[in-house]
Amino acid sequence: MPVKHWFKDQQFRSLLKNSGYLALSRAVAAIGGVTTLAFAGRGLGLTMFGLLVLIHSYVQAASGLTKFNSWQVVVRFGSPALEAGDLETFRRATGFAVGLDLASGFATMVGALLLLPLVGGWFGIPRDTLHYAMFYCLLLPTMGAAAPSGVLRALDRFDLLSWQGTIQPNLRAVLTFIAWWQQWEFIAYLIIWFVTDMIGDLVQWAFAWRELRRRGLVDSLRPRLSAAGLERGWQFAVSVNLTASLNTAWGPLARLIVGGLLTPAAAGLYRVAAYLADAAQRPSDFLNKAFYPQVMRLDPSSKKPWKLMIRATAVSTAIGIAMVLFTLLFGQWLLRVAFGPEFVGAYGVLLVMLGVPLVAMISFPLPAMLYTVGRNNTPLFANLAGVVAYVATIFPLVDRFDLVGAGAAFLIGRVAMTLVMALALAGEHKRLRAPQ
Repeated sequence: MPVKHWFKDQQFRSLLKNSGYLALSRAVAAIGGVTTLAFAGRGLGLTMFGLLVLIHSYVQAASGLTKFNSWQVVVRFGSPALEAGDLETFRRATGFAVGLDLASGFATMVGALLLLPLVGGWFGIPRDTLHYAMFYCLLLPTMGAAAPSGVLRALDRFDLLSWQGTIQPNLRAVLTFIAWWQQWEFIAYLIIWFVTDMIGDLVQWAFAWRELRRRGLVDSLRPRLSAAGLERGWQFAVSVNLTASLNTAWGPLARLIVGGLLTPAAAGLYRVAAYLADAAQRPSDFLNKAFYPQVMRLDPSSKKPWKLMIRATAVSTAIGIAMVLFTLLFGQWLLRVAFGPEFVGAYGVLLVMLGVPLVAMISFPLPAMLYTVGRNNTPLFANLAGVVAYVATIFPLVDRFDLVGAGAAFLIGRVAMTLVMALALAGEHKRLRAPQ
């Protein structure tokens, strides 16, 4: 079937529209992100920049390991309920998500503060800078909150979600430029990171509250830890939490491990390389955010979700390959011009890590499709397989290939994770399409 016929599919057109909002947001955010890292790298120097990366990564890892990724709870139970006009179930799903966010956020903050003096040295954070990291841990209650994101997705307000996504990186870029221009000290950069993270989180809550108030549903934000009325709600939330914890924590934990095995300067180089590689992965990120709510409304025994998956993958891969080629051709030049000559050492690991976005672009629909067909635990098992592969390879590869080995281990882990999900989904497709 010619590609032009794809655009007659309402689900595909809706996916492209919502993805377009997020794509524009990502493009603007990417410019702000590169600008931020460039001025921070030049203003702090490689070693202090690496320390900033390690502190931020510690808090990100703590959040990633414990947050419930509650937006999926809102989308899983709230989106179909809204379609059916069942506002009470939507309220229950949203309140449950808010309760999960608040409980996990404050518990994570306390745990991260208590653990930091014990594990900070393992990850290359010097003891005399632990107080900086403890200050940054105060972000955790808002950093891990995902319920407002789920509300905006369920209400099909991807335009607001995309607008919110530009606020933090651009504000941070402006303030980091001022810090570089005025030659401010390390603590100023840390405060800039803290304040801009907080503002970005609070704006998302404000947008969600406004949209709910317009629909007379603002009482949905009342927190609750009961999953009554949500079929296997707690089971789904825990499964998603474990899967999201492993998936989200990959990047921050990898940077912490690099800092521990090598040096803070190496962690800084790794962070820059990972950021540029992530930029090539953006198409799969924004398509995934739009794809999940869309596919949850479709019957997995029909052809519609499978067609949507193939078409979305084709679009993601085409855009992403172009971005990977651009990064491959101009990456070394970008490192030198944007970050300075001392960051050109990140180019070797960047070449290896460009394999990660290629894998992500091909496989981004897999978790959502597995949730759609009822295989809620498979993404978790896939992530565990990826972690095992990563841990099994990083130490020998870093020992032999230094920073490039760290990137190779990360890629191997991602490939292992993808293979497990792909095989499971292929089996489900065969079962669902078999004659009854």
